[in-house]
Amino acid sequence: MYSQHGVILPVQREKHSAEGRNRHDTLRAYVINNKRFTKTDRKEINAAIDEINNYTIAHQNENISTINKLDWPLVKVSYIDYGSIKGQKKKSSRFNATPIDARLPTYELIETYFTAHLRLLRTMDIHIIGPGTGAMYQTFLSDGSVVINVGGLIPLRSEDQNITYTGYMEQYMASGAPYLKALYYPINERPKGIKREELVKLIRKAAKLIMNGFSIPVNPIENLAPDGQLFIEMCERDKKFCELVTARAPGTDFGCYHFWVEELIHERGPWREQVGTHGIRKTRCSYNLTLMRELRDKYGIRHYEISVNQSKISG
Repeated sequence: MYSQHGVILPVQREKHSAEGRNRHDTLRAYVINNKRFTKTDRKEINAAIDEINNYTIAHQNENISTINKLDWPLVKVSYIDYGSIKGQKKKSSRFNATPIDARLPTYELIETYFTAHLRLLRTMDIHIIGPGTGAMYQTFLSDGSVVINVGGLIPLRSEDQNITYTGYMEQYMASGAPYLKALYYPINERPKGIKREELVKLIRKAAKLIMNGFSIPVNPIENLAPDGQLFIEMCERDKKFCELVTARAPGTDFGCYHFWVEELIHERGPWREQVGTHGIRKTRCSYNLTLMRELRDKYGIRHYEISVNQSKISG
C-alpha cells in the first residue's frame, strides 16, 4: 500500500518492538479525533496531553544517560483530525515501473488525502483511538507500535439513556495485527467518561511496552479487550452458539450474526431475555445465557440493567 502511493515504507521489526530504537528516543503518540468524545472528554484528553508533553519538555535536553534512567520514556503527544490532513501541493509525480509491475513503463501517482495519512501513520508509535472508522487505520502502523482504544459509550436501552456500557467495537483489527500491541481503557471505568489520570497511565504503559521490547508476533487473544476475550471463550465452550454466529446458515435470523460483541455481553437486542406466554423466558437468538453471565463475572465486566420493576447488577 505504501509503495503504491509513493510513500516510504514504515520501519519493519521482526522479533520485538525495541528493534532499531534507542531508550532516549522521543516516541510519537497521536490522539485521533472522534465524534464520540464529549466536551468533558476533550478537556481531560487535553490535560493528559499537556502532562505527558510537559514531562518530555522538562527532560528532553538532558544527557542520554540521564534520560535512560527516567521513570518514563519520552513521548510527544498530538491531537489530530484526519479530515484536516491534506496532501502535498505537488499533485503528481512520475516513477519508473519495477520489473514486476504489470502496468506501463511509467505511471502517475496522484496525491490524495490517503497519501498524506500514510505519511503520518508511518511515523506513529502510539495510536490513540475511539471506535469507528479511525480505528481501521491501525493496520498501516509500523511494526512494534501500540494502539490504545479508549472506547465509547453505548446506551443500554433506548428508553433509559443514562445507562451506558463500554463499546470498543473494532477491536478485531488489533487482534488481526500481530505486529502491534493493543491496550484498552478500563472497561468498567469508561462509563464515567475519559479521565486524565487513566489516559496518562495508558500512554506511559504503551511507551514502556515499546521501549522494553514486547515480543512480535503478539498473541491475537492478548490484543482483545475483556469482552472480546469473553466472546472467544464463549465460542469455545458453547459450540451451538459459535456455529450460530459464524456459519451464517440459511434461515438464520440476521441479528444473530450481525452484531457487536458488546451487544451480546450486555444482553441487548436479540440476546435479551424476554418473558413470553406462560411465563417462559427466551431470547431471539439461542445461546447459553447462564454461561455468558458466568464469564462476564470471570472477566470482571460490570453489567447494569435497570427498568421500572427491576434493578440488577452483576460483575
